[in-house]
Amino acid sequence: MPTYDLGLENVSLSFATKNIFTDVTQGVFEGDRIGIVGRNGDGKSTLLRLLAGDQEPDSGRVTRRGGLTFGRLDQRDPLRDEDSLRQAALGDREDYEWASDPKSREIVQTLLAGMDLDAPVGSLSGGQRRRADLARLLLQDWDILALDEPTNHLDILTIHWLAEHLRHRWSKGSGALLVVTHDRWFLDEVCTRMWEVHDGAIDPFEGGYSAYMLQRVERDRQADVAETKRRNLARKELAWLTRGARARSTKQKFHVKAANELIADVPPIRDSLELKRMATSRLGKQVVDLKNVTKSYPPRTVIDDVTWLIGPGDRFGIVGANGAGKSTLLGLIDGTVQPTSGHVKIGKTVKFAVLTQRLDELEELAQYRIREVLSRYKATYEVEGKEVTPSQLMERLGFSSAQLMTRIGDLSGGQKRRMQLLLILLDEPNVLIMDEPGNDLDTDMLAVMEDLLDSWPGTLIVVSHDRFLLERVTDQQYALLDGKVIHLPGGVDDYLDMVKSAKSGTGSSPEIGGDARGTRSPNSAYSATAKNASSQAGKSGRQAQRELGKRARAIERKLSKLNTQVQDLQARMAAHDPADYEGLGQLNEQVKTIQAQIEPLEEEWLEIGEDLED
Repeated sequence: MPTYDLGLENVSLSFATKNIFTDVTQGVFEGDRIGIVGRNGDGKSTLLRLLAGDQEPDSGRVTRRGGLTFGRLDQRDPLRDEDSLRQAALGDREDYEWASDPKSREIVQTLLAGMDLDAPVGSLSGGQRRRADLARLLLQDWDILALDEPTNHLDILTIHWLAEHLRHRWSKGSGALLVVTHDRWFLDEVCTRMWEVHDGAIDPFEGGYSAYMLQRVERDRQADVAETKRRNLARKELAWLTRGARARSTKQKFHVKAANELIADVPPIRDSLELKRMATSRLGKQVVDLKNVTKSYPPRTVIDDVTWLIGPGDRFGIVGANGAGKSTLLGLIDGTVQPTSGHVKIGKTVKFAVLTQRLDELEELAQYRIREVLSRYKATYEVEGKEVTPSQLMERLGFSSAQLMTRIGDLSGGQKRRMQLLLILLDEPNVLIMDEPGNDLDTDMLAVMEDLLDSWPGTLIVVSHDRFLLERVTDQQYALLDGKVIHLPGGVDDYLDMVKSAKSGTGSSPEIGGDARGTRSPNSAYSATAKNASSQAGKSGRQAQRELGKRARAIERKLSKLNTQVQDLQARMAAHDPADYEGLGQLNEQVKTIQAQIEPLEEEWLEIGEDLED
């Protein structure tokens, strides 16, 4: 048996009638960076408590190397309300101590920015307390750091910073990290191993989240898994990872060729043209037009002279820092917030539904059983050309038929979130606005929700700090930055580049507002010498790595755009008159032209990947 720095030895644990772990042996070595996934309630947080020594097993033992220090971020913080933020996060450090150390200063300035260090902890919001607790933990030295949902309450910029911090917190081969999170991008960025917690066991996988999905699909194929729905969802997610930019993210152990063999018969994730056609038939041509819209809460202007046209079947994602005005923008779109100036025109056939971060709408249903609530809706609905009942849709969202007799008030947070989405879809809106739809969902349930949204024929607006989810369910992404709505042709990476350029004072002027269907990339020019950065004299190794990474990301954005163009052309060919040989030939030539651009870019990307690994 290997000697772990920290590990479980033949551990079993049960709560009431639920078995959590059965004779589990697993452990952590120095240098490990482990992501932990599994369904809600299967024991991920319990695993961290066992390793921390806060939970005793029924049998077996937890082994720990002598002198090991273990820091844990729990979902509930241990901060005392009566302490000041300074006492809670900084401990006994004087200001000059943390301010004079670059690493400590960066942690404080990033996580505690805009907060009064002398304010009592009891006066802080839930998000502020979370950031304070994270700062408290990161400011200390630990041999092993365990983080339970660390991205909760963080915006995309801070999540990106946290990923970079954890990647460079320890030198290679030292320290250890355990992360429980539903943020799949974050898992890919910081983890080199994965643990899947399920059915009383812990299954290990090499690589980050993308590699885990590849191995999981292969495992299910070899085992001839009977759970066909779950297996197909996993293959669909692998298809998106393989065909999109995530496949070219140079993550360890992710083999694109092997993945392509496993998903060869998986169709495109969405038929965008058909969904737009269906949405147009339901909505007409006009959905929501924002023209020269400004919204001010004196003395601050939140939305500044924005013109944005949202059409039938558009699937738009919105990113922005906390407090940037995203909720105000959503309110302007659905008419619940009136502009200070400018005009918002909403189509006559539009029927809005809003999935909020709160679950207030379920409170009035708390005493009713699920069966009673579903009986208020239509007997059947059409989904993907087939008639389904509300209870069948419920099962598709991860509920069992046995739960029909469960009261709404007795559901867990994640179950309530799924029920909230189900009831919204049963109301048959044609414009769906979703504010942080991934809250309280595990990675499997996120895949279920994404699958359901793939076939939803309407206009979709999503605000989320989960960049994986955002880029997965929407076709175009936008940033709300300094009151402007800015198109991001390259996805969230464009947003991060913009913010970085703005901070350094080198940012180019991006296209702002405008027709949502006619925008250009604000960051289309990259250094032609980036590919050879590693050999340039006088450059540090770290700078060379950054240049290579920057070029790789530029190629990924270009490939993603070109692949989308190929898919659109192929869809047009499929819908084209088969007797029009000339028209089909022209479309085919366009496909060949684009594919000729793709091949050298993929070769360059592979070369960069090899350089980065070296």
